[in-house]
Amino acid sequence: MTEPKPGRVRVEMSQKRVRVYLGGQLVADSTRPVLVWQTPHRPIYYLPVADLRAKLEPNGETTYCLSRGEATLYDVVLEDGTVVAGAAARYLDSQLTVLNDLVRLRFDLMDEWLEENEPIYGHPRDPYIRVDILASSRHVRVGIDGVTVADSHTPHILFETKRPVRYYLPLTDVRMDVLTPTAAHSSSPYKGTADYWSVRVGDEEHREIAWCYRNPLPESQKIAGLVSFYNERVDIYLDGELQERPHTLFG
Repeated sequence: MTEPKPGRVRVEMSQKRVRVYLGGQLVADSTRPVLVWQTPHRPIYYLPVADLRAKLEPNGETTYCLSRGEATLYDVVLEDGTVVAGAAARYLDSQLTVLNDLVRLRFDLMDEWLEENEPIYGHPRDPYIRVDILASSRHVRVGIDGVTVADSHTPHILFETKRPVRYYLPLTDVRMDVLTPTAAHSSSPYKGTADYWSVRVGDEEHREIAWCYRNPLPESQKIAGLVSFYNERVDIYLDGELQERPHTLFG
């Protein structure tokens, strides 16, 4: 078996207080969390085992990855006896020795994560990500299969580190007659919770291709109630010039 390669994982101490809740009960409370970039796209929190308030019970399962080695999986047991299967992992003998005394809790299996006194959504904030939202007078036109579905001279343009530029358009500049609400949602620690629409053009339905943050987080209030489309899946004309489609996992 190939030995783990520590250089593939980035690790950084955080100075934020992080608390985790499940079923109204405190699972962990730490002032020394560690941000770990297991992939280059987003960090997750690893917390000192000593800062857990819940119990860990090994469930006999393990996983393995080249960068961190073997992980022992645990069930999380709350004070009231509630058991959450496979909700924690520890790297007890990793070549990345900083991980050996830490525990990774499944973000999606916990009810609430707090940085200081503020909730976080989807995943921890990356300290190297910046989001700028700028009001603009540039002409943005959105086309799907040759049909214009949005046309605006008052977009808000969102610039996010390492992400494609996104164009947020007023509802009045979007053809709402071709948009159908879906049950899909996504969460961003920078913007909040988004609702999605599908777009039907002729006989073709383009699933979950547009979204809106109706109640964004305070730092992203400028995009409240505006609509954006995946640049990867539509034709964006900026001041009359067709933009190249970015290549991302949303394409």
